[in-house]
Formats: sequence, structure tokens, C-alpha cells
Amino acid sequence: MTNDAVYVEFEPVGRRGPCPAAETLLDAAHALGVDLTALCGGKGTCGRCLVQVIAGPVSPPTATETRLLTPAQLRSGFRLACQARPEGAVRVRIPAESLTTPQRTLVEGLEVPVEVRPAVTRHELVLTAPTLEDPTADDVRVKAALARAGAACHTADTALLRTISPLLREWDWRASAVVRGGEWVALLQPGQAMLGLAVDVGTTKVAAYLVDLQSGRTLASRGVMNPQIAYGEDVITRIGRTMEQPAEARRLQSLVSEALNQMVADMTAETGTVPEQVVEAVLVGNTAMHHLLAGLPASQVALSPYVAAVGEAMDVKARELGLVLAPGAYAHLLPNLAGFVGADHLAMILATGLAEQPGLVLALDIGTNTEVSLSDRGQIASVSCASGPAFEGAHIKHGMRAAAGAIERIKLENGQVTYQTIGGGPAVGLCGSGILDGLAQLYLAGVVDRGGRMQDAPGVRGTGTEREFVLVSEEERGGAPALTITQRDVRELQLAKGAIRTGIEALLHNAGRRAEELQQVIVAGAFGSYIDVSSAITVGLLPRLPLERYVQVGNAAGTGARLCLLSAAKRAEVQAIARRVHYLELARVPGFERLFASSMYLGE
Repeated sequence: MTNDAVYVEFEPVGRRGPCPAAETLLDAAHALGVDLTALCGGKGTCGRCLVQVIAGPVSPPTATETRLLTPAQLRSGFRLACQARPEGAVRVRIPAESLTTPQRTLVEGLEVPVEVRPAVTRHELVLTAPTLEDPTADDVRVKAALARAGAACHTADTALLRTISPLLREWDWRASAVVRGGEWVALLQPGQAMLGLAVDVGTTKVAAYLVDLQSGRTLASRGVMNPQIAYGEDVITRIGRTMEQPAEARRLQSLVSEALNQMVADMTAETGTVPEQVVEAVLVGNTAMHHLLAGLPASQVALSPYVAAVGEAMDVKARELGLVLAPGAYAHLLPNLAGFVGADHLAMILATGLAEQPGLVLALDIGTNTEVSLSDRGQIASVSCASGPAFEGAHIKHGMRAAAGAIERIKLENGQVTYQTIGGGPAVGLCGSGILDGLAQLYLAGVVDRGGRMQDAPGVRGTGTEREFVLVSEEERGGAPALTITQRDVRELQLAKGAIRTGIEALLHNAGRRAEELQQVIVAGAFGSYIDVSSAITVGLLPRLPLERYVQVGNAAGTGARLCLLSAAKRAEVQAIARRVHYLELARVPGFERLFASSMYLGE
């Protein structure tokens, strides 16, 4: 084998091109823009980057591949893309399940009334055309008109100035100038709506909202999977990529900005507007997502003591983030708290009014990184729980994201399994809500004991760690592999639910309160909105309380971002909340190990 480039062709996506022989098929896929799933970031632990080599020489199977793949798969040319290296021109087929497919994403959230007073102001101008007697420069002419209108304008965005002359003449010297903090940032045609963009950048999903900054109405919304998922399922893996290969930081940033630009293009096309009408943006995300998007160093976030580079709110030109909006548009990034508790959680606290709650209220946003806050008569403490991606379908044998064919509801009665899939079609895997339902049903039926051990029971096959409960048999799937919940799956779910419950109990212990005293539990986020709360209570993920005390609020972080887009005062409110919240480092809580161990048990 040489280090010369070899030719790689990926089917059925039709991508082909050169690849250095020393690189893996996964590297080649990413270089050629193929969205090949690699939840572990190419470390060889998830087994999700499965491909089939149809033709051409590749490196021999590694120990990782012989452990994760069956002999029959290896004989048929199946390999893990993160392990196999081309040794000549190769042709590779990518199974559908190895591509990052569209999934169900949640953009809906709370509707919270707000006085519309954004950070930008609009001023309608009627200008006189220049003449030989009055050859005043275009920018000076506009600034003078703004001054007459009572608008303080001290400077103008340079990129904007490159566009104004043809526009003023095309519009016959009638225009709307948009000013932000004394800076002229955009020029709109009379009658054009002044728009804003609110974004929640999650570890797994990205939600965006197109908002009319004068009426306050949300005109359109979009939700997509975070394209960074191809570089790792969790923030630690992604940050690790940037530490190993500094150039990857720019790639991770551009993946999100490109996705946002496409979302903006789609939403403006839907509403008959154009991206240049978007004059302001507000973005939220956890600390890692915030730093990767803003181009900030993130390695220190992943290492103890988990310190952010920037904690306060930031105002940067949207174009610096790679966003294609109005020429001078700003992006406002809400502040981070500490550790991985970032702007998204503060936005959720704002949207739910947690800081104003009079009693004992718990709020949590369940995801790959789960943030939990407890408000005790307005005194708020927060923790971050490394719950991992099990509830997103990762590390689960037949887990998948919430896409068509994913089992989302399960019932086990008298030994009979019934289930519901997203879209109503044949089952192809289990998404988070289905996995949680399945565990709850197995526990209630005695198939799994309180310690998580799978028992001898109808539907269970295999021995030891290879035990599994059959949900959909091979016969039901027409000869395809059965869909099961395995003993290993149960352990992964225990780790995830244990981390979250540990955070809840640590906050209660810190406040000197008990779970039964909770007057309300606010459950936010996509997973939290789709789960059956009774299943979460059954397995001990959430405290055993009357169901009426639980409120599922959807994407509250996105709602908080929209509030801050529409109201400059809300931005100040978020900063005040950040100063009030006490951050609790979970690993430093007295008795943390004991608390985590007890939280892994199923039930109460």
C-alpha cells in the first residue's frame, strides 16, 4: 500500500473522488460530503458506520470489526467505515440505515406573550435625489434623514454601504433604514417585512424560527438534525475531534451555519420573503454548541473544571458565523451559566417563568446533555447531567432516531407485544420514547427486575449479557433480524436514567427538600415532549408524583430565543437570571457515587 490517493465511489448517493490511502472510508465519506452516520466520531465503538465494499481492495478487518460484525457480514463485504482503509480504487454501497436520515424534530413550544420592542428599529425615509446642486453622498443623505426622524445613527455597516447606492435608485429614494444601537445595519424596501431569526442549536437537533419583528408573529419554523452528528453523537466526542485536528473546528462550525442558511432559505421561500430581510438573529445552545458555533476554543469546556471561554452574552455580525442574512445583521448569543449549562437552558428558564414561580418547581430539558434546575421560591440551582444519547437511540442495539418506522409506543399485556411506529409503517427500530416505554413495560411485567437484570420469561432468549426480549420476531419482519431489547440495552438505559435522576436528587438534597414536595415538574425538549410520563415514572427517571403535576412544554429553549428576539428587555432579563442561578457541579456533590448507584435502580 502507498500513501498515494486512491479513488473511492459511494453508492447509491453517487459521490466519488480521491482519498489518501492512509485515510479511512469514513474520512473519505466526510470529505466527499456523504452524510455517513458515525455516532462515536469514528472511534470504532458505535458500529453505526456500516458499509459494504462491492469492489476493490481494502485493509483487513480490525479486531473492532471482528467483535462488532458477524462472520457472515464480513464475508459479504460489510465493514465499518471508520476502520476500513482503501488500498486501491474501491466501490462502496451505503445501506440506508447508515445514512443520517430525516427525523422527527420538535419546533413547537410555549406561546408566551411579550411586548414587541426588538433591539432594532425601523425608520421610513423619503429622500430627495441628488443633483449637481446637491451632490451629497448617499450614506450622508440617509444619515441626515435618520437624524431628522429622531434616530441616532453614528455609523453604518461596511457591507451594507456596498449595497445601498443601486437600491436607493431602484426604489426611487424611498426606503426603510434599520438601526441597531446607533448603527445602520440594513436597508429595506417600503412594504418589506422586517424579519428576525431565532435558533436553538441542540446537540442532536436544530430548530429555527422566522419571526416578524413588528407584529411579533412567527411566520415559519424548521427543525433538522444537527449535521455535526456525523462527527460524534455527543459534545465531548466533537470537541475531541477539534483537539485532535484543529481544522475540524471550522468544519463543525460551517456544518451548522450551512444548515441554518438552508433553513432560512426554505422559510423565506415559504413566506415570500428573502434572507436579506432578516436583520437580527438570536441563537441559543449548550456551552459546547455555543462555542463551536461562535468559533471559540472549546477544549477547556471538555476538561475539568469545565470552564467556558465566554460566559456573558455576545453580539457578533451574523456573517462572522457564516450566516447569510441582511448585510449588517447581528447575531445575539445569550449567556452561558457554567459547565455545560448554557444559553439554551437559560432560555428555557425565561420561557417557563421558572424564576418567578412561588413554590418548589423542577424544570428539565432531557437530551444527550440534560440540564436540570430547581426553583425554591425563586432561588434557582442548576446541574448538568451527562445522560448520553441512549434516549436518542444510540448505544441501543436496535435504536434509531425519531424517523419513519421507529417504534415510539409499546405495550406488553399477557405476554403479547403491541406497538406503534412513527408514520404507521413497518417497524425498523426503536426511538427514545419507544425504548423508554419498552423498559417500563418489561419492568412492570417482571421481565426485568429492579436491578435491571433480565429474567427467564416468555419472549426472552439467549443467556447472560446476550439475553434479549423479542419485540418483533424474524417471522414478523419477513426474515429480517428481529427487533429486540437486550440486556446491554437495559444497562445503557439505566446509566442514562441514573444520571438524570442523580441530578434531580442532588438538587433536592442541596435545597433540603423532598421529591414529594414538588408542586410542578416542567419537562422540556423533544424527547421530554414525546415520552409517556407514566413510563418515565415507572422506571424511576422522574419522581413518583401525580401526573397533573407534570407539564410538557415542547421546545421551551426555542421559545426563549424568540422572546429575546422580540424584546431587548428579555435579553437583560436572561442576564439577570444567569447572575441569580447557582450552578452545582454534580461530581462534587457529597455522596455522589452512592447517589448515582442508587439512582440506577428501576422504580422508586
